[in-house]
Amino acid sequence: MIKRIEHLGIAVKSLEESLPVFESLLNTASYKKEIVESEGVRTAFLRVGESKIELLEATNSDSAIAKFLENQRQGFHHVAFEVNDLDAELERLTAKDFQLIHTTPKDGADNKRIAFLHPKSTSGLLVELCQEKTD
Repeated sequence: MIKRIEHLGIAVKSLEESLPVFESLLNTASYKKEIVESEGVRTAFLRVGESKIELLEATNSDSAIAKFLENQRQGFHHVAFEVNDLDAELERLTAKDFQLIHTTPKDGADNKRIAFLHPKSTSGLLVELCQEKTD
């Protein structure tokens, strides 16, 4: 079950340039920066009420963010929904003919397990599903 919007992902060419803009705009400092090697991104998170903004910078030219920025300008990249049970949600959506980019969850940023849905099956919107990792 989808619980809430967890974060909005924004593709940027440079965290060094964009992060101060968003920190000033939102009047808050980034609470976490990290590299997600499997996705080829460096991220920075900012809290906005109960939700978050994730800034994403490509760390290599083969990453999804690098490809996105080749075809688009900087800006909105994806919406992430927090779910109770990521595995069950992927099964439910597969049964409803949603096209999955990740058929099994993988490790993501900010201590999350993640999976993406293909925009072809979500009216053109890249959707990330995420669940807090339990150790």
